[in-house]
Amino acid sequence: MTTHQHQGLTDTQQMMRDAARDFAQERLKPMSPTWDKSGEHPIDVIRELGEMGFYGLTVPEQWGGTDAGYLTLALVVEEIAQGDGALSTITSVMNSVVCGPLLGYGSDEQKTDWLTPLASGEKLGAFCLTEPQAGSDAAALKCRARKSDSGWVLSGTKQFITNGAIADLAIVFAVTDPDAGKKGISAFLVPTHLSGYEVSRVEDKMGQRASDTAQLTFHDIELPPEALLGQEGQGYGIALGNLEGGRIGIAAQCVGMAQAAHEVACQYAQERQSFGEALIRHQAVSFRLADMATQIEAARQLVWHAARMKDAGIPCLREAAMAKLFASEMAERVCSDAMQTLGGYGYLTDFPVEQILRDVRVAKIYEGTSDIQKMIVARSIEERGA
Repeated sequence: MTTHQHQGLTDTQQMMRDAARDFAQERLKPMSPTWDKSGEHPIDVIRELGEMGFYGLTVPEQWGGTDAGYLTLALVVEEIAQGDGALSTITSVMNSVVCGPLLGYGSDEQKTDWLTPLASGEKLGAFCLTEPQAGSDAAALKCRARKSDSGWVLSGTKQFITNGAIADLAIVFAVTDPDAGKKGISAFLVPTHLSGYEVSRVEDKMGQRASDTAQLTFHDIELPPEALLGQEGQGYGIALGNLEGGRIGIAAQCVGMAQAAHEVACQYAQERQSFGEALIRHQAVSFRLADMATQIEAARQLVWHAARMKDAGIPCLREAAMAKLFASEMAERVCSDAMQTLGGYGYLTDFPVEQILRDVRVAKIYEGTSDIQKMIVARSIEERGA
């Protein structure tokens, strides 16, 4: 739990961060090991995060949000991640890839029906892009939506969907014109109560077990014409357009989890005696802790930089990719170093470090793998020449 005051934050940003910190430390942290062991998805707490305004941070007030911006989102997600990694994933997903597409492309009617309740946590949403055979390669989708007399008929399978089993709304990307490649993908708003929406499986995961990750199967779901989000063929752009915010969120989550692991290591190093003095008095340990703190702060500043650019309306695909790449790689390393600092105790479930290490590992995979982030940065170097 970081107590130092960061400069350059507005009163609103500090207030939202402090509210997230209190909630994370009082409500999430004590329960996190229990959820991890049971694999329970604490739906009441998940909705409560929305009620506190943490799901509509980039949504204008007229649609039920707080309009606090991406830096506030980064601050909030970092704090929630210090309480429970899985619930910080849900917070990031709800903001970036659930509310984001609706805000950017939804009609006023769609925003009234869906964005307002999603921003407040009254309803929960899922972003359904990945398929069993298509993750990073979004153009390889097989999910189909074909025109019918009454609108559309949706069929196919989606994989690794956060909130898939608890969502009220699924934003589904499907091929509407198989001959048009990337331009043949469209986005649909699919209420999960519709006939044909099946949760085929909830995955049993290494970490982040309080967040459900589901395989979904759509059995010829009938959708009205107004289920289309944006224009026909606009789906690929809608999917990619919200990845900047998603990557900022996941990078912030990594900073939070690394910070939590670092604090456990620092506390242990000050309390544990070795060769007649506190562990932290040994240079090998104190230098490791110093390196960890430096890496965490470097990642945090990359996240804040990308978030501030996004808030200013400046394209930040490169900066968001850098933040996500650096923060996710850093967090796994820092959590491993925290475990090393605790020695044998770090490997036990009595201490939180092993759970944090399991929770953080997926951050190098979702919202674009580390290799995908490197591709984005490399492409920007090629285009810019620097």
